[in-house]
Amino acid sequence: MSTSRDLLVDAFCRIRDTVHEVTEGLSPEELAVRLDDGANSIAWLVWHLTRVQDNHLADAAGTDEVWIAQEWSQRYELPFSRFSTGYGHSPGDVAGVGGMPGELLVAYHDAVHEQTVKYLGTLTDADLDRVVDDAWTPAVTLGVRLVSVLSDDLQHAGQAAFVRGWLERP
Repeated sequence: MSTSRDLLVDAFCRIRDTVHEVTEGLSPEELAVRLDDGANSIAWLVWHLTRVQDNHLADAAGTDEVWIAQEWSQRYELPFSRFSTGYGHSPGDVAGVGGMPGELLVAYHDAVHEQTVKYLGTLTDADLDRVVDDAWTPAVTLGVRLVSVLSDDLQHAGQAAFVRGWLERP
């Protein structure tokens, strides 16, 4: 890989690939399974990791969130604010993200992925030092924000893969 941009695109592509793998062939009921009352389902994990990516990258890029601009929030018909990303969700909120087909989860993720890759294609290495959030000490740069989103998304994708593995065990 010749640039930081190439590395970032590769990392976000790996998240997209995992989203496809963990949802493929599962019914809405299987996507909604929670290993206990306090656990997250595959549906919630994929929705949340996609919302975080959408929200944080739209903020950094100065663009509209795909969730709102492309009216994904209406397609999902979730029982909470269309601005919700899943942070601070209760077990009841997690249970509210269920009963949806994997194709819907994947389609929203693919739309966000497309926007992400498009944005990453505009970046130079120097852009990664731009401060995107000065509410923290030290201030958060674009590079730090992108790594933070990658870390969060990879953790949730791994959690979803674990739940899928549990569902497929003999």
